Amino acid sequence: MEMFRFAHIEFLWGLLIIPLLALFFIWARFARKRALKRFGTLQTITELMPFVSKNRPVFKFLLLMLALAFFIVGAARPQFGSKLKKVQREGIELIIALDVSNSMMAEDIQPNRLERAKRAISRMIDRMKDDKIGLIVFAGEAYTQLPITSDYNSAKLFLEAVNTQIVPRQGTAIGSAINMALRSFTPAGNANKAVVVITDGENHEDDPVTAAQEAAKNGIIVHTIGMGLPQGSPIPVLRNGQTDYLRDNDGNVVVTKLDETTLEEISAAGNGIYVRANNAQVGLNALFDEINKMEKEEMETLVYSEYDDQFQYFFAIGLLLLLLEFVILERKNRHLMKVNLFSAK
Repeated sequence: MEMFRFAHIEFLWGLLIIPLLALFFIWARFARKRALKRFGTLQTITELMPFVSKNRPVFKFLLLMLALAFFIVGAARPQFGSKLKKVQREGIELIIALDVSNSMMAEDIQPNRLERAKRAISRMIDRMKDDKIGLIVFAGEAYTQLPITSDYNSAKLFLEAVNTQIVPRQGTAIGSAINMALRSFTPAGNANKAVVVITDGENHEDDPVTAAQEAAKNGIIVHTIGMGLPQGSPIPVLRNGQTDYLRDNDGNVVVTKLDETTLEEISAAGNGIYVRANNAQVGLNALFDEINKMEKEEMETLVYSEYDDQFQYFFAIGLLLLLLEFVILERKNRHLMKVNLFSAK
Protein backbone atom coordinates (compact mmCIF):
# COMPACT_ATOMS: atom_id res chain seq x y z
CA MET A 1 0.00 0.00 0.00
CA GLU A 2 1.38 3.42 -0.94
CA MET A 3 0.45 6.95 0.02
CA PHE A 4 0.84 9.78 -2.48
CA ARG A 5 1.17 13.46 -1.65
CA PHE A 6 2.68 16.75 -2.86
CA ALA A 7 5.14 18.45 -0.53
CA HIS A 8 4.24 21.87 -2.02
CA ILE A 9 0.77 21.37 -3.49
CA GLU A 10 0.29 25.15 -3.79
CA PHE A 11 2.76 25.15 -6.72
CA LEU A 12 0.17 23.30 -8.83
CA TRP A 13 -1.67 26.60 -9.22
CA GLY A 14 1.06 27.37 -11.76
CA LEU A 15 -0.64 24.96 -14.18
CA LEU A 16 -3.28 27.64 -14.76
CA ILE A 17 -0.76 29.57 -16.84
CA ILE A 18 -0.80 26.88 -19.53
CA PRO A 19 -4.34 27.55 -20.87
CA LEU A 20 -3.55 31.28 -20.82
CA LEU A 21 -0.45 30.72 -22.93
CA ALA A 22 -2.48 28.49 -25.27
CA LEU A 23 -5.04 31.27 -25.81
CA PHE A 24 -2.25 33.75 -26.52
CA PHE A 25 -0.64 31.33 -29.00
CA ILE A 26 -3.94 30.82 -30.87
CA TRP A 27 -4.49 34.59 -31.00
CA ALA A 28 -0.94 35.14 -32.31
CA ARG A 29 -1.48 32.53 -35.05
CA PHE A 30 -4.67 34.24 -36.25
CA ALA A 31 -3.01 37.68 -36.11
CA ARG A 32 -0.10 36.40 -38.21
CA LYS A 33 -2.47 34.88 -40.77
CA ARG A 34 -4.37 38.17 -41.10
CA ALA A 35 -1.12 40.06 -41.56
CA LEU A 36 0.01 37.70 -44.36
CA LYS A 37 -3.27 38.17 -46.22
CA ARG A 38 -2.32 41.81 -46.83
CA PHE A 39 0.45 40.64 -49.17
CA GLY A 40 -1.73 38.34 -51.29
CA THR A 41 -3.63 35.07 -51.26
CA LEU A 42 -2.44 32.30 -48.96
CA GLN A 43 -1.75 30.06 -51.95
CA THR A 44 0.59 32.64 -53.49
CA ILE A 45 2.36 33.27 -50.18
CA THR A 46 2.76 29.52 -49.63
CA GLU A 47 4.47 29.19 -53.00
CA LEU A 48 6.77 32.11 -52.15
CA MET A 49 7.70 30.52 -48.80
CA PRO A 50 8.07 26.80 -49.56
CA PHE A 51 10.07 26.02 -46.42
CA VAL A 52 7.56 27.51 -43.96
CA SER A 53 5.70 24.81 -42.02
CA LYS A 54 2.16 25.26 -40.63
CA ASN A 55 2.29 22.32 -38.25
CA ARG A 56 5.79 22.48 -36.77
CA PRO A 57 5.23 25.67 -34.68
CA VAL A 58 2.09 24.07 -33.21
CA PHE A 59 3.97 20.86 -32.42
CA LYS A 60 6.86 22.82 -30.87
CA PHE A 61 4.39 24.84 -28.74
CA LEU A 62 2.72 21.65 -27.49
CA LEU A 63 6.13 20.28 -26.51
CA LEU A 64 6.91 23.49 -24.60
CA MET A 65 3.59 23.38 -22.73
CA LEU A 66 4.09 19.73 -21.82
CA ALA A 67 7.59 20.49 -20.58
CA LEU A 68 6.25 23.41 -18.51
CA ALA A 69 3.55 21.16 -17.01
CA PHE A 70 6.11 18.55 -15.99
CA PHE A 71 8.36 21.23 -14.45
CA ILE A 72 5.48 22.67 -12.41
CA VAL A 73 4.39 19.26 -11.14
CA GLY A 74 8.00 18.44 -10.34
CA ALA A 75 8.37 21.70 -8.40
CA ALA A 76 5.37 20.65 -6.27
CA ARG A 77 7.52 17.67 -5.20
CA PRO A 78 5.34 14.59 -5.70
CA GLN A 79 6.14 11.98 -3.06
CA PHE A 80 5.21 8.38 -2.36
CA GLY A 81 5.05 7.06 1.19
CA SER A 82 6.22 3.56 0.53
CA LYS A 83 6.61 2.15 4.02
CA LEU A 84 3.43 1.89 6.02
CA LYS A 85 4.46 0.13 9.19
CA LYS A 86 3.78 -0.16 12.87
CA VAL A 87 5.93 2.22 14.85
CA GLN A 88 6.48 1.82 18.56
CA ARG A 89 6.17 5.16 20.29
CA GLU A 90 6.50 5.94 23.95
CA GLY A 91 3.81 8.21 25.30
CA ILE A 92 0.75 8.67 27.44
CA GLU A 93 -2.94 9.11 26.73
CA LEU A 94 -4.38 12.41 27.90
CA ILE A 95 -7.98 13.59 27.77
CA ILE A 96 -8.88 17.23 28.37
CA ALA A 97 -12.36 17.81 29.82
CA LEU A 98 -13.16 21.46 29.12
CA ASP A 99 -16.03 23.32 30.78
CA VAL A 100 -18.05 25.30 28.21
CA SER A 101 -20.82 26.55 30.50
CA ASN A 102 -21.78 30.23 30.40
CA SER A 103 -19.80 30.93 33.57
CA MET A 104 -16.61 30.26 31.56
CA MET A 105 -17.26 33.55 29.73
CA ALA A 106 -16.46 35.51 32.90
CA GLU A 107 -13.61 37.95 32.35
CA ASP A 108 -11.76 37.75 35.66
CA ILE A 109 -9.12 35.93 33.60
CA GLN A 110 -8.45 37.80 30.37
CA PRO A 111 -9.82 37.76 27.74
CA ASN A 112 -12.22 35.30 29.40
CA ARG A 113 -11.92 31.97 31.16
CA LEU A 114 -12.79 29.81 28.16
CA GLU A 115 -10.63 31.61 25.61
CA ARG A 116 -7.65 31.62 27.96
CA ALA A 117 -8.10 27.89 28.58
CA LYS A 118 -8.27 27.18 24.82
CA ARG A 119 -5.04 29.10 24.21
CA ALA A 120 -3.29 27.21 26.99
CA ILE A 121 -4.47 23.86 25.60
CA SER A 122 -3.23 24.84 22.13
CA ARG A 123 0.21 25.67 23.50
CA MET A 124 0.25 22.39 25.41
CA ILE A 125 -0.54 20.47 22.20
CA ASP A 126 2.49 22.15 20.61
CA ARG A 127 4.63 20.59 23.33
CA MET A 128 3.25 17.08 22.91
CA LYS A 129 5.31 14.35 21.29
CA ASP A 130 4.34 10.71 20.84
CA ASP A 131 1.36 11.19 23.16
CA LYS A 132 -2.34 10.81 22.36
CA ILE A 133 -4.89 13.46 23.22
CA GLY A 134 -8.69 13.61 23.33
CA LEU A 135 -11.08 16.47 24.03
CA ILE A 136 -14.38 16.37 25.91
CA VAL A 137 -16.59 19.43 26.35
CA PHE A 138 -19.21 19.67 29.04
CA ALA A 139 -21.81 21.96 30.57
CA GLY A 140 -25.09 20.36 31.71
CA GLU A 141 -24.04 17.31 29.69
CA ALA A 142 -20.73 15.97 28.38
CA TYR A 143 -19.85 15.36 24.72
CA THR A 144 -16.81 14.00 22.93
CA GLN A 145 -15.40 16.82 20.83
CA LEU A 146 -12.33 14.87 19.65
CA PRO A 147 -11.75 11.11 20.08
CA ILE A 148 -8.32 10.13 21.37
CA THR A 149 -5.75 10.71 18.63
CA SER A 150 -2.11 11.48 17.90
CA ASP A 151 -3.10 13.92 15.12
CA TYR A 152 -2.19 17.21 16.79
CA ASN A 153 -3.28 19.36 13.83
CA SER A 154 -6.80 17.94 14.03
CA ALA A 155 -6.78 18.46 17.78
CA LYS A 156 -6.09 22.17 17.33
CA LEU A 157 -8.78 22.50 14.66
CA PHE A 158 -11.41 20.86 16.89
CA LEU A 159 -10.27 22.99 19.81
CA GLU A 160 -10.74 26.17 17.77
CA ALA A 161 -14.41 25.29 17.19
CA VAL A 162 -15.21 25.08 20.92
CA ASN A 163 -17.61 27.70 22.33
CA THR A 164 -20.39 27.94 24.91
CA GLN A 165 -23.05 27.12 22.29
CA ILE A 166 -21.59 23.70 21.52
CA VAL A 167 -23.47 22.02 24.39
CA PRO A 168 -27.26 22.60 24.35
CA ARG A 169 -27.97 22.25 28.07
CA GLN A 170 -26.34 24.60 30.54
CA GLY A 171 -24.93 23.52 33.90
CA THR A 172 -21.63 22.03 35.05
CA ALA A 173 -21.62 18.21 34.98
CA ILE A 174 -18.01 17.49 35.96
CA GLY A 175 -18.81 13.92 36.99
CA SER A 176 -20.33 13.13 33.59
CA ALA A 177 -17.24 14.51 31.88
CA ILE A 178 -14.92 12.30 33.96
CA ASN A 179 -17.08 9.23 33.34
CA MET A 180 -17.07 9.91 29.60
CA ALA A 181 -13.29 10.31 29.68
CA LEU A 182 -12.96 6.86 31.27
CA ARG A 183 -14.84 5.37 28.32
CA SER A 184 -12.83 7.35 25.76
CA PHE A 185 -9.35 5.93 26.33
CA THR A 186 -7.99 3.22 24.03
CA PRO A 187 -9.65 0.04 25.38
CA ALA A 188 -6.72 -2.33 24.90
CA GLY A 189 -4.01 0.27 25.42
CA ASN A 190 -1.41 -0.13 28.12
CA ALA A 191 -0.32 3.50 28.12
CA ASN A 192 -0.61 5.51 31.30
CA LYS A 193 -3.73 7.63 31.25
CA ALA A 194 -4.67 10.99 32.73
CA VAL A 195 -7.66 13.33 32.68
CA VAL A 196 -7.32 17.09 33.06
CA VAL A 197 -10.56 18.83 34.05
CA ILE A 198 -10.55 22.55 33.24
CA THR A 199 -13.47 24.33 34.90
CA ASP A 200 -14.51 27.01 37.37
CA GLY A 201 -15.67 24.19 39.65
CA GLU A 202 -19.27 25.27 40.20
CA ASN A 203 -20.73 21.78 39.90
CA HIS A 204 -24.52 21.58 39.95
CA GLU A 205 -25.31 18.28 38.27
CA ASP A 206 -23.66 15.16 39.72
CA ASP A 207 -20.98 13.70 42.01
CA PRO A 208 -17.56 14.40 40.45
CA VAL A 209 -15.61 13.15 43.49
CA THR A 210 -17.08 9.65 43.14
CA ALA A 211 -16.30 9.72 39.40
CA ALA A 212 -12.68 10.67 40.18
CA GLN A 213 -12.43 7.81 42.69
CA GLU A 214 -13.70 5.39 40.05
CA ALA A 215 -11.04 6.70 37.65
CA ALA A 216 -8.32 6.16 40.25
CA LYS A 217 -9.48 2.54 40.74
CA ASN A 218 -8.88 2.02 37.01
CA GLY A 219 -5.39 3.52 37.20
CA ILE A 220 -6.42 6.82 35.60
CA ILE A 221 -5.16 10.02 37.22
CA VAL A 222 -7.50 13.01 37.40
CA HIS A 223 -5.99 16.51 37.58
CA THR A 224 -7.99 19.73 37.87
CA ILE A 225 -7.37 23.31 36.81
CA GLY A 226 -9.49 26.06 38.33
CA MET A 227 -10.39 28.81 35.88
CA GLY A 228 -11.31 32.01 37.67
CA LEU A 229 -10.47 34.06 40.71
CA PRO A 230 -11.89 33.47 44.21
CA GLN A 231 -13.59 36.88 44.35
CA GLY A 232 -15.60 35.94 41.26
CA SER A 233 -16.84 37.90 38.26
CA PRO A 234 -20.13 38.66 36.45
CA ILE A 235 -20.98 36.77 33.26
CA PRO A 236 -21.23 38.98 30.13
CA VAL A 237 -24.24 38.42 27.88
CA LEU A 238 -25.35 40.19 24.71
CA ARG A 239 -28.80 41.79 24.80
CA ASN A 240 -30.16 43.87 21.94
CA GLY A 241 -26.67 44.34 20.57
CA GLN A 242 -25.32 45.64 23.89
CA THR A 243 -23.24 43.92 26.54
CA ASP A 244 -25.03 43.26 29.81
CA TYR A 245 -24.50 40.75 32.60
CA LEU A 246 -26.39 37.59 33.47
CA ARG A 247 -29.01 38.24 36.13
CA ASP A 248 -31.11 36.04 38.43
CA ASN A 249 -34.92 36.06 38.64
CA ASP A 250 -34.78 39.07 40.97
CA GLY A 251 -32.74 41.09 38.50
CA ASN A 252 -29.50 40.85 40.49
CA VAL A 253 -26.22 40.36 38.61
CA VAL A 254 -24.97 36.78 38.95
CA VAL A 255 -21.38 36.52 40.15
CA THR A 256 -19.59 33.27 39.32
CA LYS A 257 -16.90 32.32 41.81
CA LEU A 258 -14.19 29.72 41.58
CA ASP A 259 -15.06 26.67 43.71
CA GLU A 260 -11.58 25.57 44.72
CA THR A 261 -12.81 23.22 47.44
CA THR A 262 -14.62 20.98 44.95
CA LEU A 263 -11.69 20.93 42.54
CA GLU A 264 -9.23 20.05 45.29
CA GLU A 265 -11.49 17.19 46.39
CA ILE A 266 -11.75 15.90 42.81
CA SER A 267 -7.98 15.93 42.24
CA ALA A 268 -7.34 14.30 45.63
CA ALA A 269 -9.84 11.53 44.85
CA GLY A 270 -8.24 11.04 41.42
CA ASN A 271 -4.64 10.92 42.79
CA GLY A 272 -3.89 14.07 40.83
CA ILE A 273 -3.03 17.67 41.59
CA TYR A 274 -5.00 20.91 41.54
CA VAL A 275 -3.69 24.07 39.88
CA ARG A 276 -5.41 27.45 40.01
CA ALA A 277 -5.19 29.64 36.94
CA ASN A 278 -4.59 33.36 37.12
CA ASN A 279 -3.95 36.18 34.68
CA ALA A 280 -0.25 35.35 34.58
CA GLN A 281 -0.58 31.68 33.70
CA VAL A 282 -3.21 29.00 33.34
CA GLY A 283 -1.13 26.25 34.88
CA LEU A 284 -1.28 23.72 32.05
CA ASN A 285 2.46 23.91 31.43
CA ALA A 286 3.26 23.04 35.02
CA LEU A 287 0.64 20.32 34.96
CA PHE A 288 1.97 18.92 31.67
CA ASP A 289 5.45 18.74 33.20
CA GLU A 290 3.90 16.72 36.00
CA ILE A 291 2.11 14.47 33.51
CA ASN A 292 5.35 13.93 31.60
CA LYS A 293 6.86 12.41 34.73
CA MET A 294 4.44 9.52 34.33
CA GLU A 295 6.06 6.36 33.06
CA LYS A 296 5.76 6.30 29.30
CA GLU A 297 4.38 3.16 27.70
CA GLU A 298 5.05 1.96 24.17
CA MET A 299 2.10 2.52 21.83
CA GLU A 300 1.72 1.09 18.35
CA THR A 301 0.89 3.57 15.62
CA LEU A 302 0.54 2.98 11.87
CA VAL A 303 2.51 5.63 10.02
CA TYR A 304 4.07 6.21 6.62
CA SER A 305 7.62 6.31 7.83
CA GLU A 306 9.22 7.51 4.60
CA TYR A 307 8.09 9.72 1.75
CA ASP A 308 10.31 9.38 -1.31
CA ASP A 309 10.64 12.36 -3.66
CA GLN A 310 9.69 11.62 -7.28
CA PHE A 311 10.28 15.12 -8.70
CA GLN A 312 13.45 14.07 -10.55
CA TYR A 313 11.43 11.97 -13.01
CA PHE A 314 9.18 14.90 -13.86
CA PHE A 315 12.17 17.21 -14.36
CA ALA A 316 13.89 14.59 -16.56
CA ILE A 317 10.82 14.25 -18.80
CA GLY A 318 10.52 18.05 -18.95
CA LEU A 319 14.17 18.40 -20.04
CA LEU A 320 13.71 15.67 -22.65
CA LEU A 321 10.70 17.51 -24.09
CA LEU A 322 12.69 20.77 -24.15
CA LEU A 323 15.54 19.04 -26.01
CA LEU A 324 13.09 17.61 -28.51
CA GLU A 325 11.54 21.03 -29.04
CA PHE A 326 15.00 22.53 -29.58
CA VAL A 327 16.10 20.07 -32.28
CA ILE A 328 12.84 20.38 -34.24
CA LEU A 329 13.15 23.36 -36.61
CA GLU A 330 10.20 25.62 -37.38
CA ARG A 331 11.12 25.57 -41.09
CA LYS A 332 11.11 22.54 -43.34
CA ASN A 333 14.47 20.97 -44.16
CA ARG A 334 15.23 21.58 -47.83
CA HIS A 335 17.25 18.34 -48.10
CA LEU A 336 14.60 16.17 -46.50
CA MET A 337 11.95 17.70 -48.76
CA LYS A 338 13.75 16.12 -51.77
CA VAL A 339 13.58 12.63 -50.30
CA ASN A 340 10.71 10.55 -51.64
CA LEU A 341 10.90 6.97 -50.45
CA PHE A 342 7.93 5.88 -52.53
CA SER A 343 8.76 7.47 -55.85
CA ALA A 344 8.75 5.19 -58.90
CA LYS A 345 12.05 4.72 -60.64
